[in-house]
Amino acid sequence: MGLTATACGSGPPPAAEPADSPVPAERPAGIVSVLDGMPEGVVFDPVSRLLFAGLRNPGRLAAIDPASGKTLRLLPLPASPRHLGLAPGGEVLVPAEDADTVIEVSPDGRLERSVRVGSHPHDAAAAAGRVFVSNEFGDSVSVVQGARVIETLDAPTQPGGVAAAGDRWIAVVAVRDRVLAVYDAKGLERVGETDAGDGPTHAIALPGDSVLVADTDGGALLRYRLGPAPKLVGRTEVGGAPYGLAFDARRGLIWATLTARNRVEVLRVAGARLRPLRSYPTVRQPNSVAVDPRTGAAFVASRSSNSIERIPPGTTGEAP
Repeated sequence: MGLTATACGSGPPPAAEPADSPVPAERPAGIVSVLDGMPEGVVFDPVSRLLFAGLRNPGRLAAIDPASGKTLRLLPLPASPRHLGLAPGGEVLVPAEDADTVIEVSPDGRLERSVRVGSHPHDAAAAAGRVFVSNEFGDSVSVVQGARVIETLDAPTQPGGVAAAGDRWIAVVAVRDRVLAVYDAKGLERVGETDAGDGPTHAIALPGDSVLVADTDGGALLRYRLGPAPKLVGRTEVGGAPYGLAFDARRGLIWATLTARNRVEVLRVAGARLRPLRSYPTVRQPNSVAVDPRTGAAFVASRSSNSIERIPPGTTGEAP
């Protein structure tokens, strides 16, 4: 199908970035553990029940005991990641940006495979037995199956965040073109796109073939229903340059970091609407957040203070 062009004249403005967080004015709400190496991307693996953090200096992957904050294993990487993904089997997906490689790590923190993809892989998501990798400087999406790339799909300018809505749709946020592109995970083709706000960065999957996009420059969370004609079905103003996103499916809660304010916002999914519940102070530069689906505990990474903040279960007023 024909896709609407968004670039014109001198081209689109630069891609959105997280805010340069100020010195925190409040004590973080949770328990803060030191993690040297500039942690940024985090995911919680429900199979191993470990927290994984990507370290930027030098590039390593840390497997962490979520209760104690103790690092159990450090896996060297060929280059540092900014964000991490998670496959249904518990494998951690690690885009090593400067090495043009995506790495799959077993739930116990051991290297399974390393695959060369496109230029500067930024994010990754799994669907239909494949891994979809956004190549930020290659304007493409690599489709990895097993130990090889089986397809390279065109993408709008500077693809960033990736989310898989079940095994049907892949959503890719083009951070330079400021659009949300939708791909058929089985047919391996781009089927549609739509405007994605003032400066989108990342996305997470929600129930019902929908995704939530962080419009970082627009200070809002945007919910879309996916398909060949993706549709914006909700916009929630949060301010504060939202960036990191996590979804607690068991409790129907979204955690969104606000990088301009050193806070994390908790919202309830209520149909097509998001209802704000609470906001908590965080460590400085909260670029990523992950949630333990069993307990509801949340984890916020700080590259600027070399730390991980654990916000214990029950802080939202929800039963663990």
